[in-house]
Amino acid sequence: MVKIIGRILKFFERLIVGSLILMMMVVILLSTIELARILVLDIITPPSYLLDINELLDVFGFFMLILIGVELLETIRAYLNEHEVHVEIVLEVALIAVARKVVIIDVKEYSPGTLLAIAAIVVSLAGAYYLQKQIRNRREINPQKKIDNEVKETLK
Repeated sequence: MVKIIGRILKFFERLIVGSLILMMMVVILLSTIELARILVLDIITPPSYLLDINELLDVFGFFMLILIGVELLETIRAYLNEHEVHVEIVLEVALIAVARKVVIIDVKEYSPGTLLAIAAIVVSLAGAYYLQKQIRNRREINPQKKIDNEVKETLK
């Protein structure tokens, strides 16, 4: 009975994750088409081939939004394949999301405290990402040491 429930849950999980991947692919595709449409319209409207600063910021923000979608798709795919969420990918998504906000932000609308808070978030996420990369690189360079440490921890 427990095995049957386990199989049903496993099938349900794969079905949901597969559905999320499919929906994310559709959203990314439609967003990319919309970005292309916006870009073409901005270029052909007079004055031709010139974009003002607001249009540039909108386009850059849209690019960043699509990158967030791609990174989220990678997170979902990694979960489907390995049944774990990779912290590094989540940090990448967060960094891209905050970078998008920084790119499109109108600094005149925010108080200095809010801008400092955004800066602190950027520094914190970048630091966390850097540390995560360092840990991963150390594990890749010396996998035997990782195994030895895990064995030592198990024996304690």
